[in-house]
Amino acid sequence: MYTEVYQMYIDMRCFGEGYEEFYRRVCDEGVNFIRGKVAKVTDVALTEEEKGKLIVITEDTLLGGIVRVPVDMVILCPALEPRSDADDVAKLFTINRRADGFFMERHVKLDPVATATEGVFIAGCCEGPKDIPDTVAQASAAAAKALSVISRGRVVIEPTIAQVNEVLCQACGRCEEICDFHAPRVISKDGLRVSSVDAALCKGCGACAVVCPTGAMSVRHSTREQINGMVEALLEV
Repeated sequence: MYTEVYQMYIDMRCFGEGYEEFYRRVCDEGVNFIRGKVAKVTDVALTEEEKGKLIVITEDTLLGGIVRVPVDMVILCPALEPRSDADDVAKLFTINRRADGFFMERHVKLDPVATATEGVFIAGCCEGPKDIPDTVAQASAAAAKALSVISRGRVVIEPTIAQVNEVLCQACGRCEEICDFHAPRVISKDGLRVSSVDAALCKGCGACAVVCPTGAMSVRHSTREQINGMVEALLEV
């Protein structure tokens, strides 16, 4: 069975490994490439040939005119968008998102599959549009990262995390509201309500220490006294 294929495109960029060879192969197999933007798809026939078919009206910039292509099937190539529940997933696992809505990696070059949350890795089109080879490669990297964490048997956390002075804490909950990593929690302890920090979740960003109205929250090794001491030492030089 013979099928005639038309491909309307604006620009053709064969950037990946084997892409240029694939482009040349489909050209040799008879795919018709028309450089131009599709203006309309209609079923209004003007000739006998167009009756009962879909007519793709497009500009052919190489020929410098409008062409009508009658076809049996039209396949659109829309842009990829994040899933509608991406925001809920991001909040559940504390994953940052880019302006386009896709999940954000920790570092685009140095750590492309890790996220801001330890032990949570991303792969595939949740991070952005990808083809199959890139998705498989990233999935292998994410699996290797996960196995390396499991094989160690323990997770080493950063020493510069938030800490609470329970004497000053008034359990206002400001730290709990501001934290993107859900590390501080207001709990009941010995009959009193105080804030408590989950060391495994805290990233030491210091946002909680900034909003704390009583100064009960601070970051280890970066307390106000230590910072003031460093400033005074610098001024003495």
